[in-house]
This record gives sequence, structure tokens and C-alpha cells, in this order.
Amino acid sequence: MNKLEIHSTEQSQKVLEAETARLADLISINATKDGSYGAEQISGLYFNRFSQMEKADYTHTMYWPTVGIAAQGKKVIQVGDEHFEYGGSTIFVAPVALPVMMKTIVASPTEPFLGVGIYLDPQRIAELVPKVYPQGLPKVTERSAGYMIPGDLAFVHAVARLVECLAHPNDSELLAPLIVDEIFIRLLRSPIGVFVAETVFVESNVQRVAKAIRWLQEHFAQPLKIPELADMVHLSQSSFREHFKAITSMSPLQYQKALRLQEARRLMLSGRMDAITACRMVGYISDSQFSRDYSRFFGSPPSRDMNRWRQQMNS
Repeated sequence: MNKLEIHSTEQSQKVLEAETARLADLISINATKDGSYGAEQISGLYFNRFSQMEKADYTHTMYWPTVGIAAQGKKVIQVGDEHFEYGGSTIFVAPVALPVMMKTIVASPTEPFLGVGIYLDPQRIAELVPKVYPQGLPKVTERSAGYMIPGDLAFVHAVARLVECLAHPNDSELLAPLIVDEIFIRLLRSPIGVFVAETVFVESNVQRVAKAIRWLQEHFAQPLKIPELADMVHLSQSSFREHFKAITSMSPLQYQKALRLQEARRLMLSGRMDAITACRMVGYISDSQFSRDYSRFFGSPPSRDMNRWRQQMNS
């Protein structure tokens, strides 16, 4: 690389950093308190703000099909066996719904973690895929549960313009849908765009797995029968297991277990439900098995975990 190319690269990086800082300011204006919440005026747009690093525990949550940017600070996202460091204008994409563990590792009250995301709209993406891939989708050999791509100036700028629409009601109604389309087009044209396109491509293996995921989300309390689930999505049992693992970084049983345990915890936290009742509600038959799985997943048994959470909420 010659001096001119190095100078051009440095200038491009500076422009990207400036636009990312502008996006962080826009997020801060719209996300004034810690937490995760959606923007009412623009469907599918949401913000994350966290002012403290999490020293020990990971937060367990569902990550819906999303494209997001960490404009300030840094998080670690764990999906099954895969780890991602999310920060510095990096773009993170989850093509399918995933149970994840997240942890804020760079944040402070003066410089909180600030993130913004857009939920992937399968209907809109399905309409855009033929325009971006008029010759059909290229063949894919390796997949991942999530994808991290470097910050892109045009993409960051589009997201910033979308957030700016919140300050103008007419823009939120008229311009925001057009900018969301631009964001989806830029995502589909990116190095990982084909993985997003596959989720809406009829009879692709990714779409088949996505269909199985939707079934698991709606019926997680029912016994898991791999032969029936594989047959429902028109795959052999071995192919179904292989593709499910490649796309989610976990087996169908691990995915179902994560759904069950997250729901059980939610029931105990929000509904003041006891562990045995929650255990039955999410499909467990054995109390001892539930306690063992819960301890492995969250780091402590249900009773101790609930006591710790209530102490934190009352402190």
C-alpha cells in the first residue's frame, strides 16, 4: 500500500469515526435511561443504553432477527459456542432468533454503551432479495449463528438518518420506511447479505430451520420429537440436526432448553411464581432435572438466583 492509499484509508476511518460519534449522540438523545426499548414512531427500531460494565454475570435474552450497530462502548455476545465482541461501529447481524448471553464490557456513566438495531422484516426483505440477487443466491458453504462485519460509512450514515427521523413526525411516517429499505438493501449487498437472504428464500435450508425455530418458540413446553420436527421442515433427521447446529450454534435440544429456562426465570421474576410451578409450566417433569439445568445455565439454583435478583431490585 502506497502513501496515498494509506492517507485515503486513514481519512476514511476518521470520517467513519465521526459519523459513528454522531450516531452515538443521536442514540443518547433518544435513549436517556439505561435499558433496551423500541422507538414508538418507527416500527422495528430499538435502542440499547447501559452505563455500567457487568463484572460477573451474563444477561440471558432472546436476540430476534436483527441488524445492529454499537456506536459507543462494547459488549460480548455469546451464542452457543460462538463469541462476538460488539463495539467500535461494528455491525452485528443475527439472521434467525437466538437465545444469547450478553455482557457489557466497556461502559461508564459518562460514556455509556449505546447501540441501535433494526429488526429484520422478512416480508420486506423477501421483496428486495430478487432485486439484489437477480441471478439467484450464490452457494453458501459455511454458516454461523451470528455475523460481525466492520463498520461501513454508508450503512452507519443510513442508520443515523433513520434515527434523525424521530425528531420529525412527518419524516418518521414518510421517509423512515424508505431509509429502512435502504438499510436492508445495504445489508443484502454486504459480505454477509446472502445469509440474510437465505432466511426468506423458499425452501432453503436456513428457511427450513427458521420454520423449526418458530415451532419451538410456540411449543417449547411440549416434548421435543426430532423425527416429527425434521419431517415438518422436509429434512432428514441427520440433515436437520446438522443445519440446525450450523445456523444456531446449538442443537435443537439445547435451543429448546434455553427457551424453557429463560421463560421459567421470567415467570419467577415477573409473576412471583415458585420454582416448581414454573418448572411444570415450561414442560419439565423432573424438579431435580430442572434445578440441575437451571444451575448450569444461570450459574446458581433457582432459589438462590431469585434471592440475588430480588436483593438487587431492592437495593
